[in-house]
Amino acid sequence: MRFAVYQVSRKGGREKNEDRMGYCYTRDAGLFALADGMGGHPEGEVASQLALQTLAAIFQREARPSLREPMRTLHDAILAAHHQLLRYASERSLGDTPRTTVVACVLQGNSAYWAHCGDSRLYLVRGDKLIARTRDHSYSELQDTLAQVVPMGERMNRNVLFTCLGSPGKPVVDTTGPLLLQTGDRILLCSDGLWGHLSDAVIAEQLASRPISDAVPELVEQALRLGGARSDNVTAIAVEWECAEDGDSAGGVSTLSLGDQVFASTIQASMAGEPADELDEAEIERSIREINEAIRRSSQKR
Repeated sequence: MRFAVYQVSRKGGREKNEDRMGYCYTRDAGLFALADGMGGHPEGEVASQLALQTLAAIFQREARPSLREPMRTLHDAILAAHHQLLRYASERSLGDTPRTTVVACVLQGNSAYWAHCGDSRLYLVRGDKLIARTRDHSYSELQDTLAQVVPMGERMNRNVLFTCLGSPGKPVVDTTGPLLLQTGDRILLCSDGLWGHLSDAVIAEQLASRPISDAVPELVEQALRLGGARSDNVTAIAVEWECAEDGDSAGGVSTLSLGDQVFASTIQASMAGEPADELDEAEIERSIREINEAIRRSSQKR
């Protein structure tokens, strides 16, 4: 399996960055995930980090080296992350549970599978066309979809989410797939700090017209500029699919040299149920830069 990947997270005008993203892969499958810790609840950065750690741990356990049921694994892993948050809050006697959105995508064989809870989004662009986009679990999207069935008053805050990880009720998890991939397909996972300021058309046009290593940072910078001094944090991870089998395809990450039991990950690990008390912003940004630089060096060796 061969793909190119680029990821970036920028702190906006918030006190801290509660977004987290990363990816991991075996020889035959890759998991890409992003979570946005929710303000108004405690320890949003712990919620997003713990969600990603849980997804990565389950992926590592199940992908040997491929997943038997990718959509089922995604669904169950997201619910497991939800229960980890409830347990984390209970063990620490927190008055409220840390909460987060999450979106995750598995690439396996020639197909993509994805799942999400909340309003972190996935976009899939093929050529110059937007092929797919997740639908937010917000009252705004609900009203747009079911306007004739669920009338909503003007006073309602239509951007409020009706589900997330860490909420009192069982979270809603939407899954999609398999979708057969074509060489050059581009998949973007992003937080609402990005799509909240940029239209779907702008996002798709940028992804279609530039390499992801140029398109992603430019989209992030545009969102920050438009958000101004009070901008939300902006996080994105993009993948360009090349092929399922190794060959003459250019650059990127090749997984085929990995052994059956080898697992590679950019998602910060810690003891199960024990996320780091302090997730240093400079260390996170330094790690992201190192990963992106390694990807660039790999691309130049073709």
